[in-house]
Amino acid sequence: MDYLDQLESEAIHIMREVAGQFERPALLFSGGKDSITLVHLARKAFRPGKFPFPLVHIDTGHNFQEALDFRDWLANSLGERLIVRYVEDTIREKNLKEPTGRNASRNALQTFTLLDTIEEFEFDACIGGARRDEEKARAKERVFSVRDEFGSWDPKRQRPELWNLYNGRIHKGENVRVFPISNWTELDVWNYIQREKIALPSLYFAHERELLVRDGKLMATAGGVIKPEPDDQIVTRTVRFRTVGDISCTAASESQANTLDAVIAEIQATRISERGETRMDDQMSEAAMEDRKKGGYF
Repeated sequence: MDYLDQLESEAIHIMREVAGQFERPALLFSGGKDSITLVHLARKAFRPGKFPFPLVHIDTGHNFQEALDFRDWLANSLGERLIVRYVEDTIREKNLKEPTGRNASRNALQTFTLLDTIEEFEFDACIGGARRDEEKARAKERVFSVRDEFGSWDPKRQRPELWNLYNGRIHKGENVRVFPISNWTELDVWNYIQREKIALPSLYFAHERELLVRDGKLMATAGGVIKPEPDDQIVTRTVRFRTVGDISCTAASESQANTLDAVIAEIQATRISERGETRMDDQMSEAAMEDRKKGGYF
């Protein structure tokens, strides 16, 4: 078997395990390349039938419009149910304090909305597109990641996963986050996208865009999410986004890669992970991602 066939087979097996072991699973879908890959894998796992789970997006209100448009188009073209819940509504209903300051972001507040959505629909498993090569906290998380009734992740409670056997048994109120492409790398994802001819939002390919230079990072000015400060510089550059998250914490990379072949060649030459290069929320501290996971983050 080709190595991509092996990765695909493993991911499909994991998705079918979720369908078999859980009563009310969901697939977390943002319109980014990893969740788009998950949707493609779900098609292979369950077609010609319907997906045994809805697509769920936690919208911060600061997402790239290109990703939102693609999210809606893909859900409609597949005829699958899409549930969208908004961080803005959670801020208002729970009277949360929205972060302020130079690099303020709603990214961490997604946790409150996600946990409310899990409670609302009584989801017992949430499938996500996290991969071990992205970040060190994700590198040590299991494929079936048990979360307590508060959504918290405790690294000491992880279960062994020998011989591709996954234990989804949980107590009432707990849920499991499941990562079918955990063993994939960024390069694997792009090679698979190329092989399978998977469509992606235009953000992932080189395009000219107005940007704000802050702390050496190229940040999007779209939607007025990031407010320019006196020491910021507004420039126009040819860039692409390696990862697509909240506008407030996702930086662009200078690039001329406007085709799949060019993107793959660029990734083969890089020596830093996509989140390490472009995600400001992961650079707030050494344990930023792990701290968020312990609080219930994706």
